[in-house]
Amino acid sequence: MEGVTFNNSPAWTTHIVTSEQITIKGLVVKNPWYGTNTDALDLESCKNILMEDCVFDTGDDGITIKSGRDEDGRKRGIPTENMIVNNCTVYHAHGGFVIGSEMSGGARNLYVGNCTFIGTDIGLRFKTTRGRGGIVENIYASNIVMKDIVAEAILFDMYYMAKDPVVLAGEKREPPVVETLPVTEATPQFQHFFFNNISCNGASKAIFIRGIPEMHVKDIQMSNVFIQAREGIDIQEATGVQLNNINIHAVNKNPLVYTLNSSDIMIKGMEFSNKSETFLQAHGTRTKNVTVTLKSNQKTKNDIGFGADAKTIEIK
Repeated sequence: MEGVTFNNSPAWTTHIVTSEQITIKGLVVKNPWYGTNTDALDLESCKNILMEDCVFDTGDDGITIKSGRDEDGRKRGIPTENMIVNNCTVYHAHGGFVIGSEMSGGARNLYVGNCTFIGTDIGLRFKTTRGRGGIVENIYASNIVMKDIVAEAILFDMYYMAKDPVVLAGEKREPPVVETLPVTEATPQFQHFFFNNISCNGASKAIFIRGIPEMHVKDIQMSNVFIQAREGIDIQEATGVQLNNINIHAVNKNPLVYTLNSSDIMIKGMEFSNKSETFLQAHGTRTKNVTVTLKSNQKTKNDIGFGADAKTIEIK
């Protein structure tokens, strides 16, 4: 598919299913910003994909990876895999590069690089929920530039609620009920994500990672990240998060980094603007092994409580 333009789609614009050896170049999608479910591109259970030089402006997700929903998707059992996305631009959309939430067949070995997201609700968006199942792993992103992101620059969320990522005026949303459920084939998994050279000028929150108690988001590695946002980093129910050479300029710095029931968190070479009222807030009985290394000798105030193992939390 090359040099094709689609305008004003009533639903998913380009939906490619159970296909292989796919090349997409110069695809342009223009849909109204208010169009519900008007994803620009959905690749579902596909293999060996090259995507380059595409431009999307739509009412729902932009570049979207899927692999079936719930039991039907698990029975089909075909992941989306082996994909390169290069030199693409996404303007208005719910997410720039998105995996989920229908990822029950899994997704793996995906690379997105040299892309620009301007005015999307979320930049890099990974969403799922209990009941989906499926393993999403080996996801790479590099040289991503974002600007004027409405919500999170980078989001992992295993409590996807099938709602607009931005809370509408007057809308009330209750936080999810946190409980530990048995691990089954319907339990989704996010693991092995590698990001490098990520920048964002303007977002509501820099990084939000939220797993579920019975299945943490695992092995997230980010290097050379610069984000200007209203809020900093929020890590909940995650294991093995490594952030190297991270520069966060946040308006609300109370706290700058929040962790809840997460372990083996390493933030190395952290730099931030001005003095943070509370730099690190570590809560939860399963929070342990948190290490933060600052670039400068800035003094920080920290809040470690609600069961967190203070002996295994270090800031230096």
